[in-house]
Amino acid sequence: MEALQELVRDLASARPVSDTTALVIGGGFVGAAAARRLQQAGFATTLIDAGDPARAASFGNAGHLASEQVTPLASIATLLSLHRRLYSAGGPAAFPPRDIGAWLPFGLRLIAAAAPARYEAGSRALKAIVAAALPAWHRLVGDIGATDLIREQGHFVVWEKHATAQAGIRAACATDYGYAAARPANDDELAMLGRYLAIQPAGAVRFTGTGQVIDLQALRGKLDDAFRQAGGIKLTGKIARLEITDGRARAVRADGTTLNADHILVAGGAWSGELLRGLEGSVPLIAERGYHIDTTLSEADWPRDMPPIAFGDRSAIITRFANTLRMTSFTEFSRIDAPVDPRKWAKLDAHADAVGVPKGSARTRWIGNRPTLPDYIPAIGRSRKAGNLLYAFGHQHLGVTLAAITGELVAALATNTQPSIPLAPYDLQRFG
Repeated sequence: MEALQELVRDLASARPVSDTTALVIGGGFVGAAAARRLQQAGFATTLIDAGDPARAASFGNAGHLASEQVTPLASIATLLSLHRRLYSAGGPAAFPPRDIGAWLPFGLRLIAAAAPARYEAGSRALKAIVAAALPAWHRLVGDIGATDLIREQGHFVVWEKHATAQAGIRAACATDYGYAAARPANDDELAMLGRYLAIQPAGAVRFTGTGQVIDLQALRGKLDDAFRQAGGIKLTGKIARLEITDGRARAVRADGTTLNADHILVAGGAWSGELLRGLEGSVPLIAERGYHIDTTLSEADWPRDMPPIAFGDRSAIITRFANTLRMTSFTEFSRIDAPVDPRKWAKLDAHADAVGVPKGSARTRWIGNRPTLPDYIPAIGRSRKAGNLLYAFGHQHLGVTLAAITGELVAALATNTQPSIPLAPYDLQRFG
C-alpha cells in the first residue's frame, strides 16, 4: 500500500517533459485514464481517438463500478448453465450462426480457460484488479476535480422467482468479494424497490463497496479537460497499423504518416486485436456486443439517488444517470461490424416495461462492442517484440470499472515502477 501511495504522489507531482513521449491509441475510458497517468508520470502524451464515441463500449456502459465482479465468466458453472443462458431460450447469450467463424474458435479457448487450474488463476487475477478499481477511481476523480461524478453507494440485485431468489441470495452472501460485500435487502429497502418497480421482488441483495458514474460523458469530458490543460494533445483519426523495426514500434496513420514515441500504448478496445495481430502472437479478442436503451425521465419518475438495480432473472441492469434511465443487457458474440439485431432492443423494451421503467418522452437505442478475451481477464503488459509497445485492452464488461486502475498500472509499466499488483497474470503471452 505504501508503494502504491508513493507512486500516486509521484504521478500527481510529475510534469511532462518534452524529450520523453507517449502515444495512446484509443479514446475510451481506459485510454483516457492511461493518457492522464502517463502525462503525470512525465511523458509528453498524445491521445489518438477514432472520433466515433457512439461505437465505443465506454459510451454505452451501464456506469456501474462493478467491484463485485470477481469471478471470470470462463468457468465450469457458466458452461453447465449455458443452455439456460442462450438467447434462443430467453437468456442473454447470443451466438449468431453467421458469425460462427468468430465465436467458435473463441468458444473453444473459453472452454480451455474454464479448466479448474486456469479458472482459479483467473479468479485471483480478476479479484486483485477489481479490488483496486474503486480506490483508483477516487484518486483519479480527485485529481481531475470530478469527485461529484463518482458515487459509492452500492447496488441491488433483484430476483422475481422464489427459487432463483433463494439461491441467488445464498450465493451472493456466501461469496468473498474482497472490496465489496453483499447482504439480504432489509424491509425498508424492499419497500423502496416496491414503490418504483412494477414487479414484486421475491428477494433482493444490497451490495456495498460498489459504485456508479453519475454522468459518463461529463466524466469523460473532465478527463479530456485535465489532459489538455496539462499540455496533452488529442488527435482524431485512426491508426491503420503498427510497424516494428529493430525492436521499436511506430504507428502508421490512415493517411500514411507515421508517429513515433518512447512508449506506444494500444488501448483501442475491441479494435486492439486488429493492430496487434501478427505482432504479438495470439490475440483471441472477440467483439462481445451489448445493447442498451435510454429513457428520458424526470426526478418524479425515478429518484436520482436510486442505486443501480440488476435483475437476476433477466440478466439486465438499470442505472439512473443525470437525465436518463439506462437498461443494458445481452452478450452477443459476433464481429465488430455485424448487422444489428433489432429483436434485442424490442426485448429490452419489453423488460423495461415489465419492471416499471417509465415510458418517458423518448427511448434511444445503442449497440457497442465489448472487448473480450476467452478467460475474461484483461490484457495489460509490454510487448516482447518491441520494448516501447504497451497494451491495455480486453476489459470485457469492466472497461469503465477498471479504467482508473489500468491507467495507474500502465504508468508503472512505462516508468519501470513496481506496480500495485503483479502484472504477470494479464500478459498476452498466456495465450501462446
